[in-house]
Amino acid sequence: MAGLLTRFFDGDVWHSFRSSPVAIAAALIALACLFCACFAEWVAPHNPFDLASLELMDARLPPAWVEGGSSKYLLGTDDQGRDILSALMYGARISLLVGFASVLLSMLLGVGLGLLAGFVGGKVDAFIMRICDVMLSFPSILIALLIDGVGRALYPDAHDVLAFLVLILAISLSGWVQYARTVRGSTLVERNREYVQAARVIGVRPLRIMRRHVLPNVLGPVLVLATLQVAAAIITEATLSFLGVGVPPTSPSLGTLIRVGNDFLFSGEWWITIWPSVMLVLIALSVNLLGDWLRDALNPRLR
Repeated sequence: MAGLLTRFFDGDVWHSFRSSPVAIAAALIALACLFCACFAEWVAPHNPFDLASLELMDARLPPAWVEGGSSKYLLGTDDQGRDILSALMYGARISLLVGFASVLLSMLLGVGLGLLAGFVGGKVDAFIMRICDVMLSFPSILIALLIDGVGRALYPDAHDVLAFLVLILAISLSGWVQYARTVRGSTLVERNREYVQAARVIGVRPLRIMRRHVLPNVLGPVLVLATLQVAAAIITEATLSFLGVGVPPTSPSLGTLIRVGNDFLFSGEWWITIWPSVMLVLIALSVNLLGDWLRDALNPRLR
């Protein structure tokens, strides 16, 4: 373990990270958001989802520095008297959980199908690629809306856990195509390399060749794509929640908070929707910047 850490800190990727102020700033913002989301119970000043602690007399209070605000609620409160700052931390946890889980599922599905299509070829490759073409002909948000709507129609009284699983599945099935096409292209190159031919000659089974030899050599572009897709998945979840078909109302995410605040935007209570929007932008922007840096750092032509 110590040797791996030593090689990492002496490698080109760490040197590229240290020499990039944008990557460092993006990493700090992303880590701060992730820390606040993971440890919201200890970091947040209030529990916004504890109904016993809510006070309707404190509803729609402005931020602390605005006239009429209270130092008890730094970023103000919403229409139910919930602390906006605490709601952001709890909401970011749900958004990040759905984003990471959907990207992980998309990556597993896309990498598996891409490996199969590129290594086997023939009719299997043609069939998988035609499915990808059909999926790409529809906007990803429309596919997610369709799948999520069908899931809710089949299970109208579903438990919160099942509702989360349907949402994650909807986002995953709209995002696996990019992984499949990327891995297929890399696999078409790798399957003709000498080490693959040598493994075939000595009788290694195709599944073992794909898993032990081809897969490690095609993971570089997949990691970069996964980093970029996290931000896209979080935004997709926020869009679905904003439209009212996302996470359950009992566990509001950033998209739900934005939708709730949108009803009060033109009545002067701008902070109810602005702060969740800012939080969503910070998370998506920091993850995208890290993905751009990782893409450049792993590209040997740019070194």
